[in-house]
Amino acid sequence: MTPAQLPIPIAHVAALGRDDFVVGDANRAAWGLVGSWRDWAAPVAVLAGPAGSGKSHLLRVFADEAGATLLAGPDLAGRDPLALAGRPVALDDADAAATDPAAFFHLVNAVRAAGGRLLAAGRGDAAGWPAARALRDLASRLRAAQPVRLGAPDDDLLARVLVKLFADRQIDVDRSVIDYLLPRIERSYAAASAIVQRLDEGSLARGRPLGRGLAAKILAESHGDEDTE
Repeated sequence: MTPAQLPIPIAHVAALGRDDFVVGDANRAAWGLVGSWRDWAAPVAVLAGPAGSGKSHLLRVFADEAGATLLAGPDLAGRDPLALAGRPVALDDADAAATDPAAFFHLVNAVRAAGGRLLAAGRGDAAGWPAARALRDLASRLRAAQPVRLGAPDDDLLARVLVKLFADRQIDVDRSVIDYLLPRIERSYAAASAIVQRLDEGSLARGRPLGRGLAAKILAESHGDEDTE
């Protein structure tokens, strides 16, 4: 019996263009927000959603279409908010503990004063982000922002997300694999990402293309049983 090979780590680059975003009921409002950035009711908008829900992808689309400066929350420290506010700003990981509360607050004020646009994204309610909890005035500003939540995916969206995640790894997966996975994984983006990684690594280790049978075997082994149905 040939032993399984150790998979060679391969860098996978997710497709983050406008046409690569998978739209469903759970994220349709967020998709609409990005597409209508010129007509926002407030200069600051907030995307809130769980890990893997497409926040970074939406920010990239916004940056491309609005010509926005794309930053991560922890990168705000030391930046000139007045210079940043001269063009739209896309702020990812705004919920990171390392995000500078004062820098974030000054950026929001500069954007508001300039009539610009700021799209900030993070997990959970913006007023509960560490920077907002540390600075009451920032929390107040974020409560006045236009909020949009990305919800948990339904079966249709989750199926299409799985197809995209496999495609990002250059795997053209058969629909039977998707149908097998749907009732067996948690309804979350994080779970979808984790299972795609596990199946990709398992397929590489065996030197076999990923089909329903192999997917079932890999999942059964990961759960310590032999049930592949």
